[in-house]
Amino acid sequence: MGATETHRAIEAVWRIESARLIAGLTRLVRDVGIAEELAQDALVAALERWPESGIPENPGAWLTGTAKHRAIDFLRRGSLINEKHEHLGRDMAEREMQVPDLVAAMDDNIGDDMLRLIFIACHPVLSTQARVALTLRLLGGLTTDEIARAYLSSEPTIAQRIVRAKRTLTEAQVPFEIPRGADFTARLSSVLQVIYLIFNEGYSATAGDDWMRPALGEEALRLGRILAGLVPEEPEVHGLVALMEIQASRSKARVKSNGEPVLLLDQDRAKWDRLLIGRGLAALERAEKLSARRGPYATQAAIAACHARAVTAGDTDWARIAALYEELGRIEPSPVIELNRAVAVSMASGPAAGLELVDALKDDPALKNYHLLPSVRGDLLKKLGRMEEARTEFQRAASITRNVRERNLLLERARACG
Repeated sequence: MGATETHRAIEAVWRIESARLIAGLTRLVRDVGIAEELAQDALVAALERWPESGIPENPGAWLTGTAKHRAIDFLRRGSLINEKHEHLGRDMAEREMQVPDLVAAMDDNIGDDMLRLIFIACHPVLSTQARVALTLRLLGGLTTDEIARAYLSSEPTIAQRIVRAKRTLTEAQVPFEIPRGADFTARLSSVLQVIYLIFNEGYSATAGDDWMRPALGEEALRLGRILAGLVPEEPEVHGLVALMEIQASRSKARVKSNGEPVLLLDQDRAKWDRLLIGRGLAALERAEKLSARRGPYATQAAIAACHARAVTAGDTDWARIAALYEELGRIEPSPVIELNRAVAVSMASGPAAGLELVDALKDDPALKNYHLLPSVRGDLLKKLGRMEEARTEFQRAASITRNVRERNLLLERARACG
């Protein structure tokens, strides 16, 4: 394997393993900023050694072992271990004997560590935007550029938020634990938001060569299921799980054998995972039983359920989907939701009706660099026979997206307009 291929492999391993690594290290050193630095040290070691020695049979275990040694060295060096002694009432000799136990702790099932890490990143001492950015960075393994794209913000703004957030958490000495009572409730909505953003990055990658990042989607779904087990009476947790289960059910139908994306209406529904759909519908039913009024995630799950229940694309109940998007817009007003409603309206009432709604969004600053706005507009213009305008819109959408697969699809749609 050449150096370029090795570096790509290391990057792929990092995407999968970084969140687990940082979560375990945070348990060890009790400082999320230091934990990320130690994890990055392990990554640097891999970049130095693997091109010569080859990729280990279990690269995740190699990174974990390397990070462990760096964490132990850090703890032994002085300042932090003295603070631990004072807190735990142990002397240096006792702590030295505990080091193997600390090492073993990183080998335990770390599902709870991942959840604890999310709640740390979603602590009220941080702004909502900082919570989202930090968690995507630590648990999603995303670059600041990718987070900026997902959050419709600028890269320098996101970078500053992450640096300030880690500093704030360190200064506040936020404990590595899952909050209880009122503190749990206060942080829950932010946690749900973060989990869904991670899922979305896995479902439709904002940048890179791949249409999807399955590991991210699977991690978000796993975290959602864990959270549902911890708070079984929270309807919106089940609503989020339902939404992710149903969307994840389409994964195998969303890409061709060559990696090119397949749009929803063109997908082979025989490839949809009926088990995941069943789980999603069951979670939606539970959410609706727990609360007479749907929250934003349960409403989005209800929309996804309309697609899941349709045997063919032609069987889709677009009028109900449009009504659900209208309901969602009242709960959580957003130009992106209004754009989705426009698509549903176009399917239910014709492209002209949808285009009228889309055109009302053209000057919305939040959608200035949102590639799906010109993409949707191009689709509606094409259906109305306005090919030259449609081609321009598809080309504009292609120039905005940072995902290579999506750009190719949009350019192909532009060419199809003549």
